[in-house]
Amino acid sequence: MSRIEIYDTTLRDGSQGEGVNFSVEDKLQITLKLDELGVDFVEGGYPLSNPKDFEYFQRAVNLKLKHAKITAFGMTRRRGCTAAEDVGMQALVNSKAPVVTLVGKTWDLHVFEVLRVDEAENLAMIRDSVSFVHGQGRQVIYDAEHFFDGFHHNPEFALRTIREAERAGASMIVLCDTNGGRMPEEVGRAVDAARQALGVPVGIHCHNDCDLAIANSLTAVLHGARQVQGTINGIGERCGNADLISVIANLGLKLPGHEVLIPGGVPHLTELSRYVYEIANMNFRPGQPFVGTSAFAHKGGMHVHAVNRLAESYEHIRPESVGNVRRVLVSELSGRSNIVAKTTKYRLEHDTALMARILEQVQDLEATGYQFEAAEASFDLLVRKCAGLYRPLFERLHYRVNVETNGEGSTSTEATVKLRVNGSLEHVVGEGDGPVNALDNAMRKALDRHYPRLGEMQLMDYKVRVINSTEGTAARVRVVIESRDQSHVWSTVGVSENVIEASWRALVDSVEYKLLKDEEVDPVA
Repeated sequence: MSRIEIYDTTLRDGSQGEGVNFSVEDKLQITLKLDELGVDFVEGGYPLSNPKDFEYFQRAVNLKLKHAKITAFGMTRRRGCTAAEDVGMQALVNSKAPVVTLVGKTWDLHVFEVLRVDEAENLAMIRDSVSFVHGQGRQVIYDAEHFFDGFHHNPEFALRTIREAERAGASMIVLCDTNGGRMPEEVGRAVDAARQALGVPVGIHCHNDCDLAIANSLTAVLHGARQVQGTINGIGERCGNADLISVIANLGLKLPGHEVLIPGGVPHLTELSRYVYEIANMNFRPGQPFVGTSAFAHKGGMHVHAVNRLAESYEHIRPESVGNVRRVLVSELSGRSNIVAKTTKYRLEHDTALMARILEQVQDLEATGYQFEAAEASFDLLVRKCAGLYRPLFERLHYRVNVETNGEGSTSTEATVKLRVNGSLEHVVGEGDGPVNALDNAMRKALDRHYPRLGEMQLMDYKVRVINSTEGTAARVRVVIESRDQSHVWSTVGVSENVIEASWRALVDSVEYKLLKDEEVDPVA
């Protein structure tokens, strides 16, 4: 069994992605989560680049890590000075990080045209920098920047640079596809040549500009690389980096003989992926391999029928092996198998007439603009109603929304809601930042006294889509609302020519689903 080191650069390379920004607290939390799963190296940043990275290293030294090693990243010394005189070198050794990753020039184009030094000075910069950090008692990983481009244009020049880093004390030479433009077969040949030239292990660091970062990383491993660098969810500059989620899943589940993370770490990949998305305030990618919400989602009736009989007929792995779940989507394309799969919790699957009735209603509603594959809570309520299992916990009598704007452009919104709840008439007014917020606040005021656990529910997302845009401002719209409480996330849908009415329908479904769900878990609540 060959262990492949996982080197995470989400906090440094990943933060260079457009729209990505981590606070110091964010970086510390992500470090702990990566350590928990058994990531080997966590690159915290460049301690000289900004005060935030400097603070991270000062605080990270106090983290009680069980597995991961904190790594500081920096460049080789500047030309024309010694490593000891270089402020960047000093910042790296003063960071207190036990591991330092140094990046140096490998491509003669960069040496001659960007650094504007000769080959001897470039080799001296590599040698002096690695030797200096190594002499301070730190483990040195050497990142050979643009290695594959350099190897393509001048292989002997590129190989001399990495041999120099090894002689100076680097324990790992990482070959970088910095421009993200190389093909897997090129990566394989270059890794073979580097391994033959070196006595220390090699690693791989790929960018995703040709959508090949994962393929190139796996190719490098198959050719003997012993470390893979990348980011969680593939975030990073330009098109991003190799997505460590997919790299780890492929190494752990698809390539026999390779060991990654700690035992039991791979089944937490979905949790890790979504944790980083949440910390970064980014939306999940539904179609992300292995961990996306659509990765094991089945919509076509024939597919669902087959999966119900034999899961591997349409799934390359068990969803649980990466911490994900199978989802059966319901839409006008669905067959009866989809309906059966979605109603097993009510033990209704043997009522063929009911299954046909539910499918017919789904198809009729979707013809008017509804979409249940993104609104499973609304579908759950539809099933209850068709099966005679629905019991309304409140009765909707009336609502009104009033929006006023003064001459200065300031807007105020007020909603009035009238409900009958447990025999009591509730007629309340709520204010909000907009019509939906005002309706939400008014409905909660009417229900809170009767259902105090409704306070746990939060509206997380609100989406509006025009269905028949040719009708202009009279077009029908679909509103999808995502809500959550302490243990669940659910979505509901409403459709109308009036965006307020569509929102009201989705909002009422969300509240009803929450109350019915709580009643099933705790009937006395």
